Amino acid sequence: MTSLPESLVGKTVAVLGGTGPQGRGLARRFAAAGLPVVIGSRSAERAAEAASALVEAVGGTVTGADNAGAAEAGDVVVVAVPWDGHGELLKELAPVLAGKVVVDCVNPLGFDKQGAYALPVEEGSAAQQAQGILTESTVVGAFHNVSAVKLEDPEVASVDTDVLVLGDVRAATDLVQDLAGTIPGVRGVYGGRLRNAHQVEALTANLISVNRRYQAHAGVRVTDI
Repeated sequence: MTSLPESLVGKTVAVLGGTGPQGRGLARRFAAAGLPVVIGSRSAERAAEAASALVEAVGGTVTGADNAGAAEAGDVVVVAVPWDGHGELLKELAPVLAGKVVVDCVNPLGFDKQGAYALPVEEGSAAQQAQGILTESTVVGAFHNVSAVKLEDPEVASVDTDVLVLGDVRAATDLVQDLAGTIPGVRGVYGGRLRNAHQVEALTANLISVNRRYQAHAGVRVTDI
């Protein structure tokens, strides 16, 4: 465990949808880095079970709550819920998320016989939808393209990928870049303003196609920086 960056000292990270593969994987890595983590789920019981399993696996301070309780407990709140329930959940939680940095990693994707494809989003992207709902929060898009399989695999010591971080407030994107950097092998890279989140969310469909063809868990690296 390396020491945490100053920006994250004393901060608790909540992961909404923390019992799904992506949320569970991120929670695992944040806990392993020494961050206090609260796993959120529709079921507080399932969240508590996932938290208990995570403490057993990696140690650290991990608790479980329903999504509302997790949202309230977190200083930085990661949204890793399915796209279907994204808007509805955020409307419900808007009051408790006020004043917080909310990290949206939801990918609006559809699947058919030809594979994964990006879904149109009225607001432009999931991250923009989140910011439109959470007017009192600072929304940052990040962690869209990170393999949940690699995050969850205890044999993977270093996750070989960059994380594109998108947002309109420099202090918040800097914070989320620091958060990405707590995962071994991961680098947070500023990827533009929130209006550019659509193509980063959609890129996940391309990576799923790569993974199917090459039997891999592909990530993204940005060169020359």
